[in-house]
Amino acid sequence: MVVSQAPVWGLVRAAEAENPGRFVLLDLAEGEDLAAVLPSVVASGEPEVAWRGGAALVPRFRRREAAQAGVEPFGDGDGTVLVTGGTGGLGAVVARHLVVEHGVRHLLLVSRRGPAAEGAEALRDELVELGASVAVAGCDVADRVAVERLLASVPLDRPLSAVVHAAGVGDSGLVGSLSAEQWDGVLRPKVDAAWHLHELTREMPLLAFVLFSSIGGSVAAAGQANYAAANVFLDALAQLRHDEGLPATSVAFGLWSGAGAGQALGEVDIARLRRQGLPPLSVAEGLRAFDAALASGAATVTASHVDTAALRTRRGEMPALLRGLVPASRKLSRQAAGGGGDAEGLKRQLSGLEAQERARVLTDMVRGHVATVLGHGSAESVEADRNFGELGFDSLTAVELRNQLNAATGLRLPATLVFDYPTAQDVAAFVDSELMPEAADTDGAGHEERVRRVLTGIPLSRLRDAGLLDTLLELGGAPAAPRDGAEDADRPDQPDTIDAMDKNDLIDMAFNSLGLAGATWEEGN
Repeated sequence: MVVSQAPVWGLVRAAEAENPGRFVLLDLAEGEDLAAVLPSVVASGEPEVAWRGGAALVPRFRRREAAQAGVEPFGDGDGTVLVTGGTGGLGAVVARHLVVEHGVRHLLLVSRRGPAAEGAEALRDELVELGASVAVAGCDVADRVAVERLLASVPLDRPLSAVVHAAGVGDSGLVGSLSAEQWDGVLRPKVDAAWHLHELTREMPLLAFVLFSSIGGSVAAAGQANYAAANVFLDALAQLRHDEGLPATSVAFGLWSGAGAGQALGEVDIARLRRQGLPPLSVAEGLRAFDAALASGAATVTASHVDTAALRTRRGEMPALLRGLVPASRKLSRQAAGGGGDAEGLKRQLSGLEAQERARVLTDMVRGHVATVLGHGSAESVEADRNFGELGFDSLTAVELRNQLNAATGLRLPATLVFDYPTAQDVAAFVDSELMPEAADTDGAGHEERVRRVLTGIPLSRLRDAGLLDTLLELGGAPAAPRDGAEDADRPDQPDTIDAMDKNDLIDMAFNSLGLAGATWEEGN
């Protein structure tokens, strides 16, 4: 993998995870005929393929036997170990571990706020009490000049001997929703910082260069494409250094429970990870994995729990990288996809029902899956007309709900399902129209009601950002949204909400949005 292309791999993995079956990542060797290769690759059903010498190679995780402890990876402790993100989160956990277990005596802990970071002073005092000398520095490690100054500050009598790059932030969102600011905010502290540290230390006799990567770049990429891209870059950088004979270990960790991003994990989050077959690591397990990765001598290592029993019952398609850990995993994933909902049986059940009864059955089904995803005891706790955002959905839970409904209905629903159809009854109506299009076509009143619900569920901010809010207000007979706080008191009384619009208004709105103002229509056409 070319290191400069690595983030694209993470992006495509996230897109594929959010939209199963719609993306394929093909690594084609120079000179290969794309037109000749592509049909075989697509027919394979694999989301990621490397084509070499007429053969398709696919990635799979395999278990690695623990290596025997060898030479101390951090030497005799006389050098300085630089830890980015070192004043909190996983960086602080690892800093203690370096002192207690590896005998490191000199630490340079770096974060954006440095000594002003919450808990930095207490951490420094704790480490000093353990026998280490500790410097805490404020530095934006994504700024090359700042990193140069930081490295120049290391005392000559205890030169830099190792780097542990644990800095990083997350800012989740579906691929299509991520802003430039979200990409920049996630890539800078991981990608830019790692590259600066690599270039500015490559001539130094380092003993270790450790990068904290994540399974968010491989089997847990959905809903966090920017984070996936950043972590795949770290893995590629470690391989590049390894190929150049430089020390490097990139450890793609699963979530740690009680440290780093894992500190924010609630019971619902942990339950989701367990359903996916990827339960979190404890802090002790994470630190053992850290040591094992360094002892392995490998450039890249994935350190995560994998619950094969949970994988066998996981709903939806199994991530390709995990298929080698579960025998007959494709078959099992398909069985899991159908076990909670027989798609054909559901369609047969609906075929004999009137529109109102279909709506009840499908709404109850959606509410049940929502309850499972959010960790509620039963569907009764999920209000059919309550907005998913109010219920606590984010990009990760949105993808999981979509996957569960795909499995239950046999449909290929969009990753943006909960944002496009923001309540359980809205989703049920959409599923009904997809499963039973003939019935939906004959149910004009029901269709109009679904349109009403969808429109009234759209947040005003999204309408405003799309440039539609003023148009909709005008169509509804209300004044355009004032931009300076002024109110137009001269407008006649008219319906002032989308919900008050009748069918004519809705159709006129549709014609206007298509640039067909003044067009006429006839019922049934």
